[in-house]
Amino acid sequence: MLRAKLHRATITEADLNYEGSITIDKDLLDAVGIVPFERVKVYNINNGERFDTYAIEGEAGSGIIGLNGAAARKGMVGDLIIIVTFGFYSNDELEKYHPNIVLLDENNSIKEMLTK
Repeated sequence: MLRAKLHRATITEADLNYEGSITIDKDLLDAVGIVPFERVKVYNINNGERFDTYAIEGEAGSGIIGLNGAAARKGMVGDLIIIVTFGFYSNDELEKYHPNIVLLDENNSIKEMLTK
């Protein structure tokens, strides 16, 4: 099941020479409950690319969304992306289940939090 989603994040940097991953503003990680080194899926709205990587914590309040290493080939600064994680839940857990979804504005600030 979908566990967390950052919707319409704007790529702010791409560093091909970094070892890999996606840098995400700490405030955004905290808002949806993504932890550093957690596997994430990234969907590029601009070019249709889809890839898996892991999250690393960026400076809180910076709005950073940075593609690192090979992922830097999957998007350009200014592209809009969706970042998601998934989890496994028991039937009992599904009774109270709701994903953590955050809609972002053009500055990667929280525009809206969607909850059940």
